[in-house]
Amino acid sequence: MTTSYQFHYGHGYTQFSLPDQVASYEILPAKIEPQQSASQIIQKALDHPLERLTLSHIFQPTNRVVIVINDKTRPVPHAVLLPPLLRQLKELGISADQITFLIGMGTHTPMTASEFDKILPPEIIQNYRIVAHNCDAEQELIYVGTTSRQTPVYVNRLFHAADVRIAVGNIEPHHFAGFSGGAKSASIGVCGRKTITANHAFLLDEAAHVGHYEDNPLRQDIEEIGAMIHLDLALNVVMNSEKQILSCFWGRPQAVMQAGICESRKVSMQPVPQLADLVIASAGGFPKDINLYQAQKAMTHASLTLKPGGIILLAAACEEGVGSQPYLDFMQGVDSIEAVYRKFDQLGFQVGPHKAIQIARILQKHPILLTSNIPAETVQRLLLQPCSSLDQGIQTAFQINPHIHTVAIMPYAVSTIPVFEG
Repeated sequence: MTTSYQFHYGHGYTQFSLPDQVASYEILPAKIEPQQSASQIIQKALDHPLERLTLSHIFQPTNRVVIVINDKTRPVPHAVLLPPLLRQLKELGISADQITFLIGMGTHTPMTASEFDKILPPEIIQNYRIVAHNCDAEQELIYVGTTSRQTPVYVNRLFHAADVRIAVGNIEPHHFAGFSGGAKSASIGVCGRKTITANHAFLLDEAAHVGHYEDNPLRQDIEEIGAMIHLDLALNVVMNSEKQILSCFWGRPQAVMQAGICESRKVSMQPVPQLADLVIASAGGFPKDINLYQAQKAMTHASLTLKPGGIILLAAACEEGVGSQPYLDFMQGVDSIEAVYRKFDQLGFQVGPHKAIQIARILQKHPILLTSNIPAETVQRLLLQPCSSLDQGIQTAFQINPHIHTVAIMPYAVSTIPVFEG
Protein backbone atom coordinates (compact mmCIF):
# COMPACT_ATOMS: atom_id res chain seq x y z
CA MET A 1 0.00 0.00 0.00
CA THR A 2 1.08 3.55 -0.69
CA THR A 3 0.04 7.03 0.40
CA SER A 4 -0.26 9.75 -2.24
CA TYR A 5 0.61 13.42 -1.81
CA GLN A 6 0.10 16.50 -3.94
CA PHE A 7 2.36 19.57 -4.12
CA HIS A 8 1.97 22.98 -5.70
CA TYR A 9 4.25 23.05 -8.75
CA GLY A 10 4.42 26.19 -10.88
CA HIS A 11 0.84 27.15 -11.73
CA GLY A 12 -0.38 23.59 -11.19
CA TYR A 13 0.36 20.51 -9.12
CA THR A 14 2.59 17.45 -9.03
CA GLN A 15 2.03 14.18 -7.17
CA PHE A 16 4.05 11.37 -5.61
CA SER A 17 3.51 8.27 -3.51
CA LEU A 18 5.31 6.76 -0.53
CA PRO A 19 5.08 3.15 0.64
CA ASP A 20 3.17 2.88 3.92
CA GLN A 21 6.04 1.03 5.62
CA VAL A 22 8.12 4.22 5.47
CA ALA A 23 7.62 6.45 8.51
CA SER A 24 6.65 9.89 7.21
CA TYR A 25 5.40 13.15 8.66
CA GLU A 26 4.39 16.51 7.21
CA ILE A 27 5.87 19.84 8.25
CA LEU A 28 3.27 22.47 7.44
CA PRO A 29 2.83 26.16 8.22
CA ALA A 30 0.28 26.64 10.98
CA LYS A 31 -3.29 26.38 9.71
CA ILE A 32 -4.44 29.83 10.71
CA GLU A 33 -7.58 31.18 9.08
CA PRO A 34 -8.26 34.91 8.56
CA GLN A 35 -10.59 36.39 11.15
CA GLN A 36 -11.80 39.11 8.75
CA SER A 37 -11.81 39.77 5.03
CA ALA A 38 -8.58 40.99 3.43
CA SER A 39 -10.08 44.44 2.83
CA GLN A 40 -11.16 44.73 6.47
CA ILE A 41 -7.73 43.69 7.75
CA ILE A 42 -5.94 46.19 5.49
CA GLN A 43 -8.32 49.04 6.23
CA LYS A 44 -7.99 48.49 9.97
CA ALA A 45 -4.19 48.73 9.66
CA LEU A 46 -4.43 51.92 7.60
CA ASP A 47 -6.86 53.46 10.07
CA HIS A 48 -4.63 52.59 13.05
CA PRO A 49 -0.93 53.12 12.22
CA LEU A 50 1.49 51.54 14.66
CA GLU A 51 2.77 53.68 17.53
CA ARG A 52 -0.27 55.96 16.99
CA LEU A 53 1.54 57.67 14.15
CA THR A 54 -0.13 60.88 12.96
CA LEU A 55 -0.07 60.70 9.16
CA SER A 56 -1.07 64.34 8.68
CA HIS A 57 2.31 65.26 10.21
CA ILE A 58 4.08 63.26 7.49
CA PHE A 59 2.10 64.10 4.35
CA GLN A 60 1.68 67.57 2.90
CA PRO A 61 -0.55 68.32 -0.12
CA THR A 62 2.47 69.19 -2.30
CA ASN A 63 4.44 66.02 -1.46
CA ARG A 64 5.95 63.80 -4.11
CA VAL A 65 5.44 60.20 -2.97
CA VAL A 66 7.31 57.08 -4.07
CA ILE A 67 5.77 53.68 -3.33
CA VAL A 68 8.22 50.79 -3.60
CA ILE A 69 6.58 47.51 -4.60
CA ASN A 70 7.97 44.02 -5.12
CA ASP A 71 8.57 42.40 -8.49
CA LYS A 72 7.00 39.30 -10.00
CA THR A 73 9.09 36.92 -7.86
CA ARG A 74 7.21 37.85 -4.67
CA PRO A 75 3.63 36.83 -3.77
CA VAL A 76 2.58 40.29 -2.60
CA PRO A 77 -1.19 40.88 -3.13
CA HIS A 78 -0.84 44.35 -4.69
CA ALA A 79 -4.36 44.25 -6.13
CA VAL A 80 -5.89 44.30 -2.63
CA LEU A 81 -3.15 46.21 -0.78
CA LEU A 82 -2.67 49.22 -3.02
CA PRO A 83 -6.21 50.58 -3.69
CA PRO A 84 -6.98 51.31 0.01
CA LEU A 85 -3.52 52.82 0.45
CA LEU A 86 -4.11 55.09 -2.55
CA ARG A 87 -7.51 56.09 -1.17
CA GLN A 88 -5.87 57.09 2.10
CA LEU A 89 -3.23 59.15 0.26
CA LYS A 90 -5.99 60.89 -1.68
CA GLU A 91 -7.73 61.76 1.60
CA LEU A 92 -4.42 63.24 2.76
CA GLY A 93 -4.32 65.48 -0.31
CA ILE A 94 -1.99 63.41 -2.50
CA SER A 95 -3.16 63.12 -6.11
CA ALA A 96 -2.25 60.42 -8.64
CA ASP A 97 0.20 62.66 -10.52
CA GLN A 98 2.24 63.09 -7.32
CA ILE A 99 2.77 59.34 -6.90
CA THR A 100 5.38 57.10 -8.54
CA PHE A 101 5.41 53.32 -8.19
CA LEU A 102 9.01 52.07 -8.13
CA ILE A 103 9.42 48.34 -8.63
CA GLY A 104 12.15 47.07 -6.31
CA MET A 105 14.08 44.79 -8.62
CA GLY A 106 17.22 44.35 -6.53
CA THR A 107 19.66 42.58 -8.84
CA HIS A 108 16.85 40.93 -10.83
CA THR A 109 16.39 41.84 -14.48
CA PRO A 110 14.19 44.97 -14.63
CA MET A 111 10.58 44.28 -15.62
CA THR A 112 9.34 45.77 -18.89
CA ALA A 113 6.10 47.76 -19.20
CA SER A 114 4.49 44.73 -20.86
CA GLU A 115 5.00 42.78 -17.61
CA PHE A 116 3.50 45.32 -15.21
CA ASP A 117 0.11 43.59 -15.40
CA LYS A 118 1.69 40.56 -13.68
CA ILE A 119 1.89 42.51 -10.43
CA LEU A 120 -0.46 45.49 -10.77
CA PRO A 121 -4.18 45.92 -11.57
CA PRO A 122 -5.12 47.80 -14.78
CA GLU A 123 -6.44 50.90 -13.01
CA ILE A 124 -3.03 51.53 -11.44
CA ILE A 125 -1.15 50.89 -14.68
CA GLN A 126 -3.41 53.34 -16.49
CA ASN A 127 -3.34 56.15 -13.93
CA TYR A 128 0.06 56.13 -12.24
CA ARG A 129 3.70 56.45 -13.20
CA ILE A 130 5.50 53.11 -12.86
CA VAL A 131 9.27 52.66 -13.04
CA ALA A 132 11.32 49.46 -12.72
CA HIS A 133 14.54 50.04 -10.78
CA ASN A 134 17.83 49.08 -12.43
CA CYS A 135 20.66 48.48 -9.95
CA ASP A 136 23.29 48.80 -12.69
CA ALA A 137 22.14 52.16 -14.13
CA GLU A 138 24.68 54.23 -12.22
CA GLN A 139 23.35 57.51 -13.63
CA GLU A 140 20.06 56.73 -11.88
CA LEU A 141 21.71 56.25 -8.47
CA ILE A 142 22.92 58.64 -5.80
CA TYR A 143 25.44 57.93 -3.03
CA VAL A 144 24.21 58.77 0.47
CA GLY A 145 26.95 57.36 2.72
CA THR A 146 28.28 54.17 4.29
CA THR A 147 26.73 52.00 7.00
CA SER A 148 28.52 51.15 10.23
CA ARG A 149 29.31 47.76 8.64
CA GLN A 150 30.98 49.55 5.71
CA THR A 151 28.25 48.98 3.14
CA PRO A 152 28.30 51.83 0.59
CA VAL A 153 24.74 53.03 0.02
CA TYR A 154 23.70 53.97 -3.52
CA VAL A 155 19.97 54.51 -3.91
CA ASN A 156 17.60 55.22 -6.80
CA ARG A 157 17.43 58.97 -7.56
CA LEU A 158 13.64 58.96 -7.94
CA PHE A 159 13.34 57.41 -4.51
CA HIS A 160 15.81 59.88 -3.04
CA ALA A 161 14.06 62.90 -4.57
CA ALA A 162 10.65 62.02 -3.12
CA ASP A 163 9.24 63.79 -0.07
CA VAL A 164 7.62 60.66 1.35
CA ARG A 165 8.85 57.10 0.71
CA ILE A 166 6.71 54.01 1.30
CA ALA A 167 7.53 50.30 0.97
CA VAL A 168 4.77 47.76 0.37
CA GLY A 169 5.44 44.06 0.86
CA ASN A 170 4.98 40.93 2.94
CA ILE A 171 6.72 39.49 5.98
CA GLU A 172 7.76 35.84 5.76
CA PRO A 173 10.86 33.74 6.47
CA HIS A 174 13.95 34.56 4.41
CA HIS A 175 16.79 32.08 4.16
CA PHE A 176 19.58 34.53 5.04
CA ALA A 177 17.92 37.87 5.87
CA GLY A 178 15.89 36.14 8.59
CA PHE A 179 12.61 37.64 7.40
CA SER A 180 11.50 39.61 4.38
CA GLY A 181 9.54 42.84 4.69
CA GLY A 182 10.02 46.23 6.30
CA ALA A 183 12.99 48.14 4.92
CA LYS A 184 14.21 45.24 2.76
CA SER A 185 11.97 46.11 -0.19
CA ALA A 186 13.77 49.46 -0.46
CA SER A 187 17.19 48.76 1.11
CA ILE A 188 17.78 45.95 -1.39
CA GLY A 189 15.03 46.57 -3.95
CA VAL A 190 15.95 50.12 -5.04
CA CYS A 191 19.65 50.34 -4.21
CA GLY A 192 22.70 49.84 -6.42
CA ARG A 193 24.58 46.64 -7.09
CA LYS A 194 27.54 47.79 -4.95
CA THR A 195 25.18 48.21 -2.00
CA ILE A 196 23.47 44.85 -2.51
CA THR A 197 26.77 43.02 -3.01
CA ALA A 198 28.31 44.46 0.17
CA ASN A 199 25.18 43.69 2.17
CA HIS A 200 24.75 40.16 0.84
CA ALA A 201 28.37 39.34 1.67
CA PHE A 202 27.15 39.05 5.27
CA LEU A 203 25.27 35.87 4.32
CA LEU A 204 28.55 34.05 4.97
CA ASP A 205 28.10 34.91 8.66
CA GLU A 206 26.57 32.04 10.64
CA ALA A 207 24.05 34.44 12.22
CA ALA A 208 22.66 35.35 8.78
CA HIS A 209 20.09 32.61 9.09
CA VAL A 210 16.40 32.05 8.50
CA GLY A 211 14.28 33.20 11.42
CA HIS A 212 17.04 35.37 12.90
CA TYR A 213 16.38 39.11 13.06
CA GLU A 214 17.89 40.94 16.04
CA ASP A 215 21.27 39.15 15.85
CA ASN A 216 21.43 38.89 12.05
CA PRO A 217 24.20 41.20 10.73
CA LEU A 218 22.85 41.16 7.19
CA ARG A 219 19.33 42.06 8.30
CA GLN A 220 20.53 44.75 10.68
CA ASP A 221 22.60 46.25 7.87
CA ILE A 222 19.36 46.36 5.85
CA GLU A 223 17.71 48.27 8.69
CA GLU A 224 20.56 50.79 8.74
CA ILE A 225 20.36 51.25 4.97
CA GLY A 226 16.62 51.86 5.33
CA ALA A 227 17.28 54.62 7.84
CA MET A 228 19.98 56.19 5.67
CA ILE A 229 17.77 56.34 2.57
CA HIS A 230 14.94 57.76 4.71
CA LEU A 231 12.29 55.14 4.12
CA ASP A 232 9.35 56.70 5.94
CA LEU A 233 6.62 54.07 6.04
CA ALA A 234 5.95 50.40 5.38
CA LEU A 235 2.69 48.60 4.63
CA ASN A 236 3.22 44.86 5.11
CA VAL A 237 1.02 41.79 5.34
CA VAL A 238 1.51 38.34 6.83
CA MET A 239 -0.15 35.52 4.89
CA ASN A 240 -0.87 31.84 5.43
CA SER A 241 0.16 29.04 3.07
CA GLU A 242 -2.93 29.67 0.92
CA LYS A 243 -1.83 33.30 0.42
CA GLN A 244 -4.69 34.59 2.54
CA ILE A 245 -3.96 37.76 4.48
CA LEU A 246 -3.89 37.13 8.22
CA SER A 247 -2.63 40.49 9.45
CA CYS A 248 -1.49 43.85 8.13
CA PHE A 249 0.77 46.52 9.62
CA TRP A 250 1.24 50.18 8.66
CA GLY A 251 3.75 52.58 10.15
CA ARG A 252 7.47 53.13 10.62
CA PRO A 253 9.41 50.23 9.02
CA GLN A 254 11.01 48.89 12.20
CA ALA A 255 7.73 48.98 14.10
CA VAL A 256 6.11 47.07 11.23
CA MET A 257 8.87 44.47 11.33
CA GLN A 258 8.67 43.98 15.09
CA ALA A 259 4.92 43.43 14.93
CA GLY A 260 4.97 41.40 11.73
CA ILE A 261 7.74 39.01 12.74
CA CYS A 262 5.74 37.94 15.79
CA GLU A 263 2.82 37.01 13.54
CA SER A 264 5.02 35.43 10.87
CA ARG A 265 6.70 33.17 13.42
CA LYS A 266 3.28 31.90 14.53
CA VAL A 267 2.65 30.75 10.97
CA SER A 268 6.09 29.58 9.88
CA MET A 269 7.99 28.12 12.82
CA GLN A 270 6.99 24.50 13.26
CA PRO A 271 8.38 21.83 15.60
CA VAL A 272 10.01 18.77 14.07
CA PRO A 273 9.61 15.61 16.19
CA GLN A 274 12.65 13.85 14.71
CA LEU A 275 15.23 14.35 11.99
CA ALA A 276 14.64 12.57 8.69
CA ASP A 277 16.68 10.53 6.22
CA LEU A 278 14.88 12.16 3.28
CA VAL A 279 12.90 15.37 2.91
CA ILE A 280 10.54 15.80 -0.04
CA ALA A 281 9.80 19.48 -0.47
CA SER A 282 8.00 21.94 -2.70
CA ALA A 283 8.94 25.60 -2.94
CA GLY A 284 5.18 26.22 -2.80
CA GLY A 285 4.39 26.81 -6.45
CA PHE A 286 4.39 30.07 -8.40
CA PRO A 287 5.92 32.61 -7.85
CA LYS A 288 8.17 31.00 -5.24
CA ASP A 289 9.40 28.50 -7.83
CA ILE A 290 9.48 30.92 -10.78
CA ASN A 291 13.18 30.08 -11.12
CA LEU A 292 15.87 28.19 -9.25
CA TYR A 293 17.37 31.41 -7.92
CA GLN A 294 14.19 31.86 -5.87
CA ALA A 295 13.39 28.18 -5.22
CA GLN A 296 16.81 27.61 -3.63
CA LYS A 297 15.36 29.07 -0.43
CA ALA A 298 13.35 25.86 -0.07
CA MET A 299 16.57 23.82 -0.02
CA THR A 300 17.87 25.84 2.93
CA HIS A 301 14.71 25.30 4.96
CA ALA A 302 14.44 21.63 3.98
CA SER A 303 18.00 20.98 5.14
CA LEU A 304 16.98 21.90 8.70
CA THR A 305 14.88 18.72 8.93
CA LEU A 306 17.63 16.25 8.05
CA LYS A 307 20.07 13.91 9.71
CA PRO A 308 23.70 14.27 8.55
CA GLY A 309 23.85 12.89 5.02
CA GLY A 310 20.07 13.09 4.62
CA ILE A 311 18.75 13.67 1.12
CA ILE A 312 16.77 16.65 -0.24
CA LEU A 313 14.26 16.06 -3.05
CA LEU A 314 12.84 19.38 -4.26
CA ALA A 315 9.95 20.06 -6.63
CA ALA A 316 10.23 23.50 -8.27
CA ALA A 317 8.84 24.13 -11.76
CA CYS A 318 11.29 26.99 -12.57
CA GLU A 319 9.35 28.21 -15.60
CA GLU A 320 11.99 30.93 -16.07
CA GLY A 321 14.90 28.53 -15.72
CA VAL A 322 17.82 29.18 -13.39
CA GLY A 323 17.02 32.88 -13.05
CA SER A 324 20.59 34.22 -12.93
CA GLN A 325 23.02 34.32 -15.85
CA PRO A 326 25.93 35.32 -13.55
CA TYR A 327 25.27 32.19 -11.49
CA LEU A 328 25.23 30.03 -14.63
CA ASP A 329 28.39 31.68 -15.93
CA PHE A 330 30.13 31.12 -12.61
CA MET A 331 29.34 27.38 -12.74
CA GLN A 332 30.93 26.99 -16.19
CA GLY A 333 33.72 24.45 -15.78
CA VAL A 334 33.04 23.97 -12.04
CA ASP A 335 32.79 20.25 -11.34
CA SER A 336 32.90 19.91 -7.54
CA ILE A 337 31.98 21.60 -4.28
CA GLU A 338 35.68 22.28 -3.67
CA ALA A 339 35.92 23.99 -7.07
CA VAL A 340 32.97 26.24 -6.14
CA TYR A 341 34.81 27.46 -3.04
CA ARG A 342 38.12 27.92 -4.87
CA LYS A 343 36.58 29.96 -7.68
CA PHE A 344 34.48 32.01 -5.30
CA ASP A 345 37.54 32.85 -3.20
CA GLN A 346 39.44 33.89 -6.33
CA LEU A 347 36.67 36.16 -7.65
CA GLY A 348 35.53 37.63 -4.33
CA PHE A 349 31.92 37.95 -3.24
CA GLN A 350 29.48 38.63 -6.09
CA VAL A 351 25.69 38.54 -6.22
CA GLY A 352 24.64 35.75 -8.57
CA PRO A 353 27.62 33.50 -7.90
CA HIS A 354 26.67 33.73 -4.21
CA LYS A 355 23.92 31.26 -5.05
CA ALA A 356 26.61 28.68 -5.85
CA ILE A 357 28.07 29.12 -2.35
CA GLN A 358 24.66 28.76 -0.70
CA ILE A 359 23.99 25.53 -2.55
CA ALA A 360 27.52 24.23 -2.00
CA ARG A 361 27.14 24.69 1.75
CA ILE A 362 24.05 22.46 1.64
CA LEU A 363 25.67 19.94 -0.72
CA GLN A 364 28.53 19.46 1.73
CA LYS A 365 25.99 17.81 4.04
CA HIS A 366 23.17 16.62 1.79
CA PRO A 367 22.69 15.32 -1.78
CA ILE A 368 20.09 17.43 -3.62
CA LEU A 369 17.68 15.95 -6.19
CA LEU A 370 15.63 18.36 -8.31
CA THR A 371 12.38 17.89 -10.23
CA SER A 372 11.93 20.91 -12.49
CA ASN A 373 11.49 22.11 -16.07
CA ILE A 374 15.18 23.02 -16.29
CA PRO A 375 17.07 20.84 -18.80
CA ALA A 376 18.80 17.92 -17.08
CA GLU A 377 22.26 18.90 -18.35
CA THR A 378 21.85 22.37 -16.81
CA VAL A 379 20.78 20.88 -13.47
CA GLN A 380 23.86 18.63 -13.50
CA ARG A 381 26.07 21.61 -14.34
CA LEU A 382 24.84 23.13 -11.05
CA LEU A 383 25.98 19.96 -9.19
CA LEU A 384 22.37 18.88 -8.58
CA GLN A 385 20.79 15.58 -9.62
CA PRO A 386 17.87 15.96 -12.08
CA CYS A 387 14.76 13.80 -11.70
CA SER A 388 11.95 13.57 -14.23
CA SER A 389 9.35 13.31 -11.46
CA LEU A 390 9.11 13.11 -7.69
CA ASP A 391 8.39 9.38 -7.89
CA GLN A 392 11.58 8.92 -9.89
CA GLY A 393 13.40 11.12 -7.36
CA ILE A 394 12.20 8.87 -4.53
CA GLN A 395 13.60 5.84 -6.36
CA THR A 396 16.92 7.64 -6.80
CA ALA A 397 16.97 8.58 -3.10
CA PHE A 398 16.55 4.91 -2.12
CA GLN A 399 19.38 4.00 -4.50
CA ILE A 400 21.61 6.53 -2.74
CA ASN A 401 20.51 5.26 0.69
CA PRO A 402 18.64 1.93 0.75
CA HIS A 403 18.11 2.37 4.50
CA ILE A 404 15.78 5.37 4.44
CA HIS A 405 13.42 4.95 7.39
CA THR A 406 12.03 8.44 8.01
CA VAL A 407 10.72 10.90 5.42
CA ALA A 408 9.75 14.52 6.09
CA ILE A 409 7.27 16.16 3.70
CA MET A 410 7.30 19.95 3.26
CA PRO A 411 4.62 21.21 0.84
CA TYR A 412 5.47 24.90 1.54
CA ALA A 413 9.17 24.79 2.28
CA VAL A 414 9.91 28.45 1.51
CA SER A 415 7.30 29.55 4.06
CA THR A 416 8.16 27.03 6.77
CA ILE A 417 10.93 27.12 9.38
CA PRO A 418 11.42 23.66 10.90
CA VAL A 419 12.54 23.75 14.53
CA PHE A 420 14.03 20.47 15.79
CA GLU A 421 12.99 20.05 19.39
CA GLY A 422 16.05 17.94 20.15
